Amino acid sequence: MELILWRHADAEQGSDDKERKLSAKGKKQAKRTAAWLRSRLPENAIVLTSPARRAMQTAEALTRRFRIVPQLSTGASSVEILAAAAWPDGTDARAVVVVGHQPTLGRVAALVLTGTEADWKIKKGAIWWFEHDADEEDGSVALRAVVSPDSL
Repeated sequence: MELILWRHADAEQGSDDKERKLSAKGKKQAKRTAAWLRSRLPENAIVLTSPARRAMQTAEALTRRFRIVPQLSTGASSVEILAAAAWPDGTDARAVVVVGHQPTLGRVAALVLTGTEADWKIKKGAIWWFEHDADEEDGSVALRAVVSPDSL
């Protein structure tokens, strides 16, 4: 199974956190990252997103076929995110893209790679792509890619 953590792109400031929209910069970031992802994702990939507007707009840059998952909101825990993605044992999809927020996505990345949560930073609009090989004896996890929209 593959897990892609995608932090929402740059957003406008605002008092209603859930309704903050992507900024012009964020729209460009989301578009660049989505183009990179689109050419690499398996056809049956599932896209899950936080209900926050900026996360949904980021996901929309990739596809209109995404699921809004309340458990991926700004206050989500690492365990909730991994459960929503069915990591590491998988779903019918080979890959799951989770569009969410800091600091949780950074904590998920640390947990997936080291087995312990830590406050790792994922830049706005960036992805961290993990692969879990259930066929390996140790069930190892590999970091397949880390991509920032600034590098595309």
